[in-house]
Amino acid sequence: MTPTSSTRTRPSAMERVRNVGNWANLSTPMGLAIARAGGSRIVRGPRGLTLAEGYRLGFPMAGAFTVGSVVITAHPTWAAAEAAWPGTLEHEESHTWQWTLCLGAPFLPLYTAAMGWSWLRTGDRSSANAFERAADLALGGYVERPRRPLADGVRRLVGLSARTSGARPNGGHGGRRADDAGA
Repeated sequence: MTPTSSTRTRPSAMERVRNVGNWANLSTPMGLAIARAGGSRIVRGPRGLTLAEGYRLGFPMAGAFTVGSVVITAHPTWAAAEAAWPGTLEHEESHTWQWTLCLGAPFLPLYTAAMGWSWLRTGDRSSANAFERAADLALGGYVERPRRPLADGVRRLVGLSARTSGARPNGGHGGRRADDAGA
């Protein structure tokens, strides 16, 4: 879908409520600031959305992302984004509703927690992420990974934590547990 006159449908009453809500909770102004900081070109989108094209910052690492009612892509145009993965705009539009329902900024820690949960359960940040699942994983270009036992995810996390801190997975006490070390 591209922001042409044929796809620029007027927002419904509910879409207007979403857009006003995202202005009121300051997520849309934040999205516009992020898009501008990333060098994006701002264009009017369908259903009252604001589209940002050509985002040049490397974070977040995504083909597209949403802040408030602003949908941002690194692709030079939304036509290119949709050509690369049809349904991207529809997927991202679902996130605009999530920003509204989370009342703006609380979306960020909630989404981050959902990514962590997904990683623990599946080994990736999207498959068990409630926000991505609600927005349709396939439309977002995600492959659904099988769930693993939570204990496997925790063991993996502990292993990663030990490797990044320089400690050994057994606690880093020369093979002794902390309570055996007199601590």
